[in-house]
Amino acid sequence: MSINKIRFNNLEILHLCKTNLKNSYISVKKNGDITLKTPKVSNRYIENLLLKKEPWIRKQLKIIEENPPKVHNLQDEVLLFGELFSIDSEEASKLREYLKKIDISKIDTILSCYDKYYKNYAKNYLTQRAQHYAKEMALSYNTIKFRKMRSRWGSCSSRGTITFNTELIKIDRRLIDYVVVHELAHLVHMNHSKKFHDLVSQYIPDSRGLIQELKYFCLGT
Repeated sequence: MSINKIRFNNLEILHLCKTNLKNSYISVKKNGDITLKTPKVSNRYIENLLLKKEPWIRKQLKIIEENPPKVHNLQDEVLLFGELFSIDSEEASKLREYLKKIDISKIDTILSCYDKYYKNYAKNYLTQRAQHYAKEMALSYNTIKFRKMRSRWGSCSSRGTITFNTELIKIDRRLIDYVVVHELAHLVHMNHSKKFHDLVSQYIPDSRGLIQELKYFCLGT
C-alpha cells in the first residue's frame, strides 16, 4: 500500500493506493479529513474521479461546518436536542438531584450521573416518539431497550425488539425522529432496500438529507 497527499482545487486529500481493491472510494470524516482509496490507477483517472465527486465532497464539508460538535462543561451544562442548557435550568433538574448525592471530586462518578440522566431522559422522550410513529405507521414492536452505544444509533431485531442509543437525546429532534422511524421501518423490511427507504420517506420526507447529516455526529461521547 502506498500513501500520499493530493492537492486538488484547494482541497487536501489523503490518497491510499491498495492493489487488492477492485473499486475506488472517497470518504469525508467528521473532522473534515478527505480520504481517497483506489487500486493502482493513473493520475488522469484520479483527476477525473475528483472532478466528478468534488460537488459531493464540498457538500459534506459544508454539513460539517454547519454542524460543529457542541462541547459542554461538566457540572455547568447539559446537551439536549442539539442545544446547551444550564445546569440550573428546569431541563437539568434531575441531574442536579443526582449530583447532590455524590462526591463531585471524582470525575468517573460525575460521568456516571450524566449517563444516568441522559438514559432516563432518553427513555421518556424516545418511548413517546416510538409510540407516536408506531401508531402512524400502523406497526407494533415487542419491546424497546435503551443503552449507550459507540457504533450505532439504534437497532431492530427480527423479534421486534428495538434498541435506541441513549446518546440520541443529545442531537436535533428531526434526527431523532428519523432514527425512530428508521428502526420501526425495519419491522417491515429487515434490510436497507428501496422499499425500506420508501417507507421511511413516507413519514420523514427529508430522510435522505438527514442520513447525511446524522453521519457527522459523534457516537458514545
